[in-house]
Amino acid sequence: MTGKSKIYKLIMKKIKYFLLGLLGLIAALLIYGLIEPYIIDIEPQVAFIPGLPAALQGQRIAVIGDWQVGMWLANTPTIRRIVAQLVKERPSAVLIIGDFIYNAGDDPSAEINQAIELVRPLPIAGIPTYAVLGNHDYGMKSKHDSPDVAQATKLAASLKTVGVQMLQNEVVPLASSTKLDEQAVLYLVGIGSHWANKDKPQVALAQVPDAAPRFVMMHHPESFAEFPANTAPVAVAGHTHGGQIRLPFTPEWSWLTFVREDEVHADGWIDEYGQPGNHIYVNRGIGFSILPIRINCPPEITLFTLRQSGKST
Repeated sequence: MTGKSKIYKLIMKKIKYFLLGLLGLIAALLIYGLIEPYIIDIEPQVAFIPGLPAALQGQRIAVIGDWQVGMWLANTPTIRRIVAQLVKERPSAVLIIGDFIYNAGDDPSAEINQAIELVRPLPIAGIPTYAVLGNHDYGMKSKHDSPDVAQATKLAASLKTVGVQMLQNEVVPLASSTKLDEQAVLYLVGIGSHWANKDKPQVALAQVPDAAPRFVMMHHPESFAEFPANTAPVAVAGHTHGGQIRLPFTPEWSWLTFVREDEVHADGWIDEYGQPGNHIYVNRGIGFSILPIRINCPPEITLFTLRQSGKST
């Protein structure tokens, strides 16, 4: 065997080992991606709200969303555990930021009924529960699809029957749970689905007294851009699943960055977005889009503690 042949065989052997190692790494990541959806990450955050009444100081609001019930290998076991965890934590309110169901087809009854059973323990436990709808609740996989208003209406009505208060460009007062000061009110602003063209921030804001403290919830982060300056000191959204598959320490470098048609505001507080005085936090959600895996992006409960301040994050 010549020297060149030996070198060639050595190179090919190293390439073979490299490819085998790469395949092993990919296989390990895929296996982990099937495990991570069962990990629950509780993210403690502080919501600094100007004018917050002293009686509401320190109370907690939990945010969850993007259940995607109906997705193949849907993450319903984790949803059940998260709901049970919230019943145990007993926050002052639970906000669900849309996409209860996913790709329900002509008859969404099965998916709706499953979503109802998953959410039911929260109102039964006496925890005020509020929700907005997302694009999948309107049967929209793409922003170019036509919204299925009948499906969304049926889902919203079903959620109401078990005690979930649905908001579409509406405002409700959250009073102090201690009953020490019934005049102590924080206004919860719920915005309609962006892709379904149901998001009307100005309509919702018109229902909030001037300079009153408020906490804003929506499904799609793009709705946040329509809020005038100093009208949304704390807002929450979902939709992006945190990117779902992403590189460590680089939340904006995710799989969804390359497959989504719109800009992905993936996870956590989004800097330099929206008008001055407004701040938005994006929750990673629980379920999936397209693939039933999560990598470096575990399901999230965001648990906000309310604080008085003129500044957020």
